[in-house]
Amino acid sequence: METVMPVLSEAIRAKSLLRTNLESPSVFLRSRMPNIKVFSGTSHPDLAQRIVDRLGIDLGKVVTKKFSNLETCVEIGESVRGEDVYIVQSGSGEVNDNLMELLIMINACKIASASRVTAVIPCFPYARQDKKDKGHGEAGGKASDVRLPFQMKSNEWKFRSRAPISAKLVANMLSVAGADHIITMDLHASQIQGFFDIPVDNLYAEPAVLKWIRENIPEWRNSIIVSPDAGGAKRVTSIADRLNVEFALIHKERKKANEVAAMVLVGDVKDRIAILVDDMADTCGTICHAAEKLLEAGATKVYAILTHGIFSGPAISRINNACFEAVVVTNTIPQEQHMKDCPRIQCIDVSMMFAEAVRRTHNGESVSYLFSNVPY
Repeated sequence: METVMPVLSEAIRAKSLLRTNLESPSVFLRSRMPNIKVFSGTSHPDLAQRIVDRLGIDLGKVVTKKFSNLETCVEIGESVRGEDVYIVQSGSGEVNDNLMELLIMINACKIASASRVTAVIPCFPYARQDKKDKGHGEAGGKASDVRLPFQMKSNEWKFRSRAPISAKLVANMLSVAGADHIITMDLHASQIQGFFDIPVDNLYAEPAVLKWIRENIPEWRNSIIVSPDAGGAKRVTSIADRLNVEFALIHKERKKANEVAAMVLVGDVKDRIAILVDDMADTCGTICHAAEKLLEAGATKVYAILTHGIFSGPAISRINNACFEAVVVTNTIPQEQHMKDCPRIQCIDVSMMFAEAVRRTHNGESVSYLFSNVPY
């Protein structure tokens, strides 16, 4: 009898501990995730809060302020020595200020003896300036724009040869500041990952987009996935294959940045629901012109699904005046004000994907599961 009692007491203690963990999942998660700190910059505190809520931990204490000369000052409010630190900061709003704040936060944690610092950048800043073949201020040049010197006007070649590769510069700054790892989503150009000498996890919004299409478009089996430019062909073919529907693309020609000269539709959209898919929308001139083109070609309804809804300048008024059933974006960029100004804008929450990426990274697990699945 004496030898049985300790065994029974151990069983009761284990059962009591399990019951406590089930009743309070945050305690259970904390016990599985020691030595982790998540801090938020000022660009998107709501997303950072959603991430830590999903992880069952508290957001780290940090004070960010500006001096009278507008210099950024950051004070980390708790010890990070030996900790695995994650800093959530998106490239939106005041992009330059937010980027500088991120660099300072990374450096502050690094020199405070953090074990590893990971920058979680849902929308990577300066991603459109990823190559050198741009002329006359055009953002996002393409291979067909490249011409030989004798085919160009007198000064055009000089302008192109002096174009910066700003995405590479941002990559260098993040590395020099002390970042050990980058987590981002839907890079404008996937080769940006090669600008870094540190690991980069480029998550995809595609699984969340597929889930939204199946749940919110009843006639999705009669849809066609459309890319508003040739550069997004790979993205739309992947989604079309997963949905087992057809795809089309629109070839556009630009005269200068943010101004489309002509559009040619390649594919048949007659009597179908057209779903425009792109990685980002800034002034929305392209997708609004594309929507008009699709309706002219016989599409019954037009949806637009975008990962990064920047919506600068006249974007909101253009969407309000356009013929979209809905414009769907993720919350890699704050969308509360945009949704108030435009009732057509709907938002997909991707915080669970970033939270799972943080959890898997911290625990040394594979992140590739998230490339084709949405964690529930």
